[in-house]
Amino acid sequence: MPRNFAAALAAAALFFATAPFAITATAQDAAPAPQSPATQQGTAQPRRRRPMPKPTNLQVLPKDIAVPDLLSLMRSYTGALGVECEFCHASDPTTHKPDYASDANPDKATARTMIAMTNAINAKYLSQVKDPDATPAEKSVTCGTCHRGNSMPAPYAPVAMPGQTHDHPPAPDQKPQ
Repeated sequence: MPRNFAAALAAAALFFATAPFAITATAQDAAPAPQSPATQQGTAQPRRRRPMPKPTNLQVLPKDIAVPDLLSLMRSYTGALGVECEFCHASDPTTHKPDYASDANPDKATARTMIAMTNAINAKYLSQVKDPDATPAEKSVTCGTCHRGNSMPAPYAPVAMPGQTHDHPPAPDQKPQ
């Protein structure tokens, strides 16, 4: 089984299963910060961000996941599937911004299923692998294991190497030719 399968799968599933989290404040909805003497002299100050609300509607992910951990996980899903937030999260028709808690996008349900699948594969099967040379990451599947940066995993088609043949004896009910 490819090593990155669990990671890619988990990333995709988590990406689709999360609840709302704040987006960085934009110039339109954030009040300009007063400029300090350092800013006035050309030294850049970091922008303040709005506090992120507690995620809601988490069905597969831990309900007590920290917002930074959730964001990191979501970013791993976007990378593993080569998609953006809107791939799984529906938009609010009024604001046209992602509605992270909404279940309107059917891809979010698919992601939840895939996250549960990778969790099960890792817990039930790969946890039994006793390979002393393999790291824990090498004994797990993720969303990227199959997706490899694509929203839909490509089917595996083995390619024969030059000179490689797979001659099989005839079936018992067939006569050799």
